[in-house]
Amino acid sequence: MLDIKAKAANMSVVELFGGPTRDSTRVYWSHCGNVRIRMSEELGVPPLRTWDDVTALGKEVVTRGYTAFKSNILFPGDPGDVYIAGFGKGPNTTDGVATNAMISHIEKLVGTFRDAVGPDIDINLDLNFHFKPEACIRIARVLEQFNLLWLEIDTYDPLAIRQIRDATATPICTGETLYYMREFIPYFESHAADVYMVDVPWNGFTQSKKIGDLAEVYQANMSPHNYYSHLSSFISASLCAVLPNVRIMESEVEDVPWKDDLVTASPAIVDGHMITPTGLGWGADINEEVARAHPWQKGKQAI
Repeated sequence: MLDIKAKAANMSVVELFGGPTRDSTRVYWSHCGNVRIRMSEELGVPPLRTWDDVTALGKEVVTRGYTAFKSNILFPGDPGDVYIAGFGKGPNTTDGVATNAMISHIEKLVGTFRDAVGPDIDINLDLNFHFKPEACIRIARVLEQFNLLWLEIDTYDPLAIRQIRDATATPICTGETLYYMREFIPYFESHAADVYMVDVPWNGFTQSKKIGDLAEVYQANMSPHNYYSHLSSFISASLCAVLPNVRIMESEVEDVPWKDDLVTASPAIVDGHMITPTGLGWGADINEEVARAHPWQKGKQAI
């Protein structure tokens, strides 16, 4: 509806909300390595089989102009694996335990990336719902040596996040699964995290704007949760353009080969920053013919 209203007024949604506070927003390469482990052959990207492949991927982040990236817990191999225990995948996966071997592996993974990208590139690691606070604290402390931009953790208990934050120098990010201001307020009031991730498509643009403004009241930065399509990137970048407290924006780099064809315009990313949309409405529309040509296939492995 905002898109329709802005187009009717012959302006962008950014202008509808008072105009931009920034000309561009810094973005990070999200889920870096996931596709290369899960679907490298299908999507035509190099596989992630060895630690040398992890090093090469880190160097590619730099050469492609990104100043930050986020990874999950990757296990290079043939086949490799991505750790997703927090989503109930397999026996004993709800325990939230991090063994010594797991912590050593995480240290090696992030250390390999850090050696590859150097000291100036920001690294984020996403733990999702995988671990209980005790395990998160142990992981966060081990990763202090690598100067992360943030360690991302999901939990519905704001005091659990605050417990982790108080126990480590590693910055903590949370919030992608929260809805509306009422769920964010306990986190803001307890100053539970350093950065709050807001899912714009699920919360809606106006509610996300309110959450971002409320985060500013509590002197916190926000970052859009944006692992979706290019249209979502236009919407998220529009939100960033009308907020004063943005840390960085998520951006999916490796995806299906027809991703660009799905929309009438692709995000303009220059030197690791997405240019603020200036076109009418969101600045891009769905190409419905392409969408119809690629229907969702139930049961097919997700990227």
